Amino acid sequence: MLDERGALHDLDRQVIDSFVSGGLVVRLPDIAEEQAARRGDRIADAVARIGGSWGFIVGFAIVLVAWVTLNLSSWLAKPFDPYPFILLNLVLSTVAALQAPVIMMSQRRQEAKDRARAENDYRINLKAELEVRQLHEKIDHQITAQWHRLAELQQIQIELLEERLGERK
Repeated sequence: MLDERGALHDLDRQVIDSFVSGGLVVRLPDIAEEQAARRGDRIADAVARIGGSWGFIVGFAIVLVAWVTLNLSSWLAKPFDPYPFILLNLVLSTVAALQAPVIMMSQRRQEAKDRARAENDYRINLKAELEVRQLHEKIDHQITAQWHRLAELQQIQIELLEERLGERK
């Protein structure tokens, strides 16, 4: 409801305050906070980075093909995981059950970083818009002042012309 009335949010007030004071509007990422990220967060990021790569997909496909080939061929006297590949299904389910939440944790962290970047972009854009408006006002003021000066000069020229005409008569 307040948005419809044009009320300012805290973020908008901060940008206006920085505009008035001439200070920076951008919040720099907290490096100490990033370095202090929990060990689990760093592991989640690494798992997401590795698990979402083509190298992982190709490597995992090679392991699957090798698993199936080894258990279907006669290289082993007794295969460790015969045809319905129940052990393979268990391994795949376990990998999926562990990898999915870890990747989601990493995505949440990335989402928070993206949100902070978007907020900084908004701050910068809003401040730039305010500065552009201020420049427009200054230019408009200069144009108005030039028009007044031009009108004064024109009035002086008219008076000089009238004097000349008065001298000729």
